[in-house]
Amino acid sequence: MRADLHIHTDRSSDGRQSLDEVIRRCSELGLGAVSVTDHNGMNCYPFQAQGVIVLPGMEITTADGHVLAYLINEPVPRGRSVDETIDLIHEQGGIAVAAHPYRWWSGLGEKNVRGRKFDALETLNSRSLRLGNLRAARLARTMGLPGIGGSDAHITDHIGRALTIFPDDCQNAEDLARAIRTGAVSTEGRSRGLGESLSYGTKSIFRWARRGFRRM
Repeated sequence: MRADLHIHTDRSSDGRQSLDEVIRRCSELGLGAVSVTDHNGMNCYPFQAQGVIVLPGMEITTADGHVLAYLINEPVPRGRSVDETIDLIHEQGGIAVAAHPYRWWSGLGEKNVRGRKFDALETLNSRSLRLGNLRAARLARTMGLPGIGGSDAHITDHIGRALTIFPDDCQNAEDLARAIRTGAVSTEGRSRGLGESLSYGTKSIFRWARRGFRRM
């Protein structure tokens, strides 16, 4: 089963696609599961997508970088420490994942990932450079943690560029979470190319400056 576990909608601060567009595109691609991970909010939940398993999620801005949370019912507050954020996710029975750890303005960096109680690392993000994804995969291996993938799509055309592969017998969100926890997952897809990186980096730095150099 192919799943995109990192998608943003226009209910996020930087997404440009509606929830309906996301659902339609996932169906067109034949994805078996999806997680919308808007920044610091879960305004799109609950929602259903016919024939597609929905794994509730969000992307949280901690004091040191971004953390993905899955299978949670309520938003986790932004601005907390990494350890406190992980604890708040686990208190809801959720899964805590270090998002794109080597992205320099929003990743946690290795020092904030090692020794923490993460359940998995995002090791393939289609908006991260290949080197960053390779380093994330290596870090996950050394920590003995599963790696997941997601497009980090902010526009519809980018959905599905990076995916998590689950066992085909997964039937619901709880099955997906169990597969992540047990490491019964793999990744498939692409990293960001050099040309895309120049354009993306320029836009990201400009937006970062407009936010007063605050993380999203």
